[in-house]
Order: sequence, then structure tokens, then C-alpha cells
Amino acid sequence: MMHFVWPWVFVLLPLPWLLRLLLPRAASTNAAALQVPYLQDFQLTTSSAAIGTNIKRWPLFIYTLLWICLLGAAARPQWIGDAIELPVSGRDLMMAIDLSGSMAEPFNPGFRGVNKLDATKVVASNFIEQRVGDRIGLILFGDQAYLQSPLTFDRTTVRILLAEAVVNLAGRATAIGDAIGLAIKRFSERNDDDRILILLTDGMNTAGEITPTKAAELAAKKGLKIYTIGVGDRGSRDLDEKTLHAIAEATGGRYFRAHNIEELQQIYQLLDELEPTEKESQTYRPTWSLFYWPLSIALFFASLLALAKWRGLA
Repeated sequence: MMHFVWPWVFVLLPLPWLLRLLLPRAASTNAAALQVPYLQDFQLTTSSAAIGTNIKRWPLFIYTLLWICLLGAAARPQWIGDAIELPVSGRDLMMAIDLSGSMAEPFNPGFRGVNKLDATKVVASNFIEQRVGDRIGLILFGDQAYLQSPLTFDRTTVRILLAEAVVNLAGRATAIGDAIGLAIKRFSERNDDDRILILLTDGMNTAGEITPTKAAELAAKKGLKIYTIGVGDRGSRDLDEKTLHAIAEATGGRYFRAHNIEELQQIYQLLDELEPTEKESQTYRPTWSLFYWPLSIALFFASLLALAKWRGLA
């Protein structure tokens, strides 16, 4: 759609004609009378002058086009494109997934087809897909914590990186405190207020340089809310529920226990309700300036008039 930023400029369109009417004409410099010895010469001269006058009227048309093009350029014409939807402003959400050796164990002892990590991948991937407008990041931890994906709107890439994760990729132990510490570091690089960490593990802290409780204290000071998820069957003795509960409570989050895949799905559905994405969309229209088109045409007409003056045609 064409749009003029300063359409009022076209009010100046009749200005040259007004100046011609209001300003006095220049005095004639031809004081001497014209003497023609023969009548036929006078008739020929008159006829030639009329033809010359008609020929030289074309510069007036060019001047008119030149003036219109200059005003068109001064009015700043723009082309406004169709509305484009921007990513909505949501939350910064980091997911920390345990890749220790115990995550290779079956989720349910009686059903060995799916281990804890495979079930986590499926449920967490569906959760990521629904977080439209959020910046999603991924931390994988074992002996140490690794940033697999920084915070990004590219949910597809995060899901692919999560799907490629394998047990023992980061070591066989469990560094819960280091995973929280890495999340704090990554969130500190941004100034957003809504910062959430979802930490999933099936064990207790057995490695790392910082304890989970100390890391939780630092997270609380930074305004990082942590939701912790403990996975495993009811007879699991390795899961440190007390520490996971303390981490969530210290940061204003919640602790969830998933005994099976169905409960894990319900937990992620509940997280969607607890931390809904922002629904207010934003759009913008791309704009391209077009002033150089009428300006180029005006320069062409000016060059044409200059050439005509030089050749004596105007």
C-alpha cells in the first residue's frame, strides 16, 4: 500500500503558476524597431517565429513534470507491506535434564520397553512444542552440567537436541547443584523478569562443585523460580525428594513426583497451567522508502532541460 508521510507538500503544487501571476514580468530588452524591406520576407519571418514558439513550448510541460516529481519526492512516499506477526514476549524457560546412568532404567519395573530418559524426551518435547512465545533453553547434566542449547525461540532445534541426548553423555553421576548454577549464570546474562528452571532427575546429588541447597539460595536471590521433578517408581531409594522439595520451596516453585509416564504427562500439563505463555501477539508492517524514484525522474528531466538549453532548443 502506497503512503505519503508528508502529503501536505502537494499544497505547493500551484506555487510556480501563482508566482508567475503575482510577480511582474521582466522588461523587454528589444528597444529597436524591426525593419523589413520586403513583404514576403516579413511573412516568412512571422511564420517561422510562430513555428519556433510552438516548438519551444515543450519545456513548459517538462518543467511541470519536474516540479511534480520534486514534490512527490519531498512528500516521502513509502510502500507499507502486509502485517507480519512477531514472536510474543513470553518467559525465559530453561530445562535441565538428568543424563546419569540410572536414567537408562525402565520407568516402570514391570514394563521394560521405555526407560526414564525416553519417556522424559517424549513428554518434555510435547511441552516444548506448546510453549509458543517463550525462549527455551536446554541443560544436560551428569558428572557436570552442559549447556546444550541457549535460550532461543527456535523450539524445533531444542526438541532435536533433546531427542539426540543419550544416557551417560555427561557422565554417570548426578550434579544437580551444578545444573542449577549453570542456569543461574545463563539467566544472569539477560534482564528479563520471568525466569523459570524445570529440573528433572531420578537421583540425588553425587557430583559437582556446588551443593543443591547452596545453588537454590543463589537462585532465590537472582529471582529464578525452580520447578523440580523426581521420576522413578515408588520403590526407588536413590531419589532425594527432600532436597528437591527444598530447592523448589526456596525459589518459589513446586516439587512434583512422577511414578509413571501418565503422571509425568500430568505434571507438564500442570506446569503449562502454572506458567502460561503470553497470548498478546504483536505485529509490524515492513516499510520501504520510495522517494528515490520520483527524485531520479526529476533529475532526468533536469538533465533533459539542461541539454536543451545547451543546444538552444529551450
